[in-house]
Amino acid sequence: MEQYKKKIVSLDELVKKVETLKLEGKTVVQSHGVYDLIHPGMIKHLNSAKKQGDILIVTVIKDKDVRRGPGRPIFPEKLRAENVASISLVDYVSIVDDEIPFECVKIIKPDVFAKGQSHKERDGKIHKKIFEEERDLYFGKSKIYETDGFSFSSSQIINNFLYIYPDETKNYLKNFSKKYNFDDIAESLNKLKDLKVLLIGDGIIDEYHYCTALGRAAKSNLVVNKYLTHEVFAGGAFAIANHIAGLCDRITLVTMLGSSGSKEDFILKSLKQNITPKLFYRDDGPTIIKRRYVDQYLNQKIFEVNYLNESYIDENTESKVIKYLKSEIGDYDLVLVSDFGHGFITGTIKNTIEEYSKKYAVNTQTNAANAGYNMITKYNKPYFICLDEPEIRLAAQDRYANIEDIAKRIKNDLHAEYLIVTMGKKGSIGLNKENEINRTPIFSTKVVDTIGAGDAFFAFTAPCFALELPLDMVSFIGNAVGALAVQIIGNKKPVEKYELLEFIHAILK
Repeated sequence: MEQYKKKIVSLDELVKKVETLKLEGKTVVQSHGVYDLIHPGMIKHLNSAKKQGDILIVTVIKDKDVRRGPGRPIFPEKLRAENVASISLVDYVSIVDDEIPFECVKIIKPDVFAKGQSHKERDGKIHKKIFEEERDLYFGKSKIYETDGFSFSSSQIINNFLYIYPDETKNYLKNFSKKYNFDDIAESLNKLKDLKVLLIGDGIIDEYHYCTALGRAAKSNLVVNKYLTHEVFAGGAFAIANHIAGLCDRITLVTMLGSSGSKEDFILKSLKQNITPKLFYRDDGPTIIKRRYVDQYLNQKIFEVNYLNESYIDENTESKVIKYLKSEIGDYDLVLVSDFGHGFITGTIKNTIEEYSKKYAVNTQTNAANAGYNMITKYNKPYFICLDEPEIRLAAQDRYANIEDIAKRIKNDLHAEYLIVTMGKKGSIGLNKENEINRTPIFSTKVVDTIGAGDAFFAFTAPCFALELPLDMVSFIGNAVGALAVQIIGNKKPVEKYELLEFIHAILK
């Protein structure tokens, strides 16, 4: 083994080494980051950091937790760690999780935490406001030292010299950044925290069962698969609530579970603390479960089984929901309707939402259980409509017409104020109150799973419209959220505001 590779240790090993070094009287300095490209500013940062103590350790963020924009990281985590380890200034390197930013600092407890100039800029704009209390816990026993360095970062180098985006997207970002800067967007998103939001919709439990193909069955025309493992996520309205909870402080979720086998304990544990659930129960069906079988090697879904009763809830249960909505819904700044067409939102419940809401936004989903029967056209005067292209074309009963004409027609027919249509690789198209068209390109360069991406888009854009943010800014935010969401398996985790801000900060460099 090359000598420098011996510097690379696990986080547990690093924690023990740091404890030993501190007992020996050594001053330990930690630097933390992606370390995607080794450039002069980075070397100067490490030089400055090393002078603050005896031992310099570097924690390198795992690929899965890199949120620095499209195509990042350029190099995989192992190679990034090896590159850092080959620098003589560095004594130890560890590849670490960063799902909660800077958590490794709390675990390692260095004497000094060294921040570079570009890190300082990002940290001040993104993490300082979001993690103020948590950062005090992380860095409470460590001195923070801000190193010198050149005023450019890996993100700037990558954006300027590595052509990740096509010219159309690069030109869009160039023009967009002339109108709005990062601070404009961050301040707008931070204002959303005071919105009081009620979300009503179908809660869904998503199961991903991973398997691998063994071969064709001897006596039938089917492929036999071997079960490997599985994961369970809170999806549907549960996932949307978790997305919104990162933006707004007060969320109430109104949803339906099955009386038998409700999965209530799992659901409550999966919801963020600032979500207040109002649960109703149906006796004639289960809590909705969508079980997907996935080829683990190809990461492709090969089969799906739904556990649900897609018929409408009974009148007695419906009356309970309506009574609750009539008494509570007027207290909320915004009502979000996530209508999967699985029997919860009846015609009378829909009418109640329309009559008693100050503002309501709606997304009606087309899926295998409701295709052709769950149309946006049943709603009237929503503040904001969010659909994908197949959904709005189905609602308009028009497969081939110009999408702009279809969007205008549906928006006008429903008397909506805003409408956005997401169109996959073609980005999104939006209409404002004056029916002005805005097109925003796609920002994603890597797609892991599209399940839940539309829900994330809806969760972030609806509150933005409630605060009267301009359409072009909202569409930009929505497409950035989508780029992050498609990198997450199913609804394994929500898109967090700090992740969105990191992504936006990177692509507007």
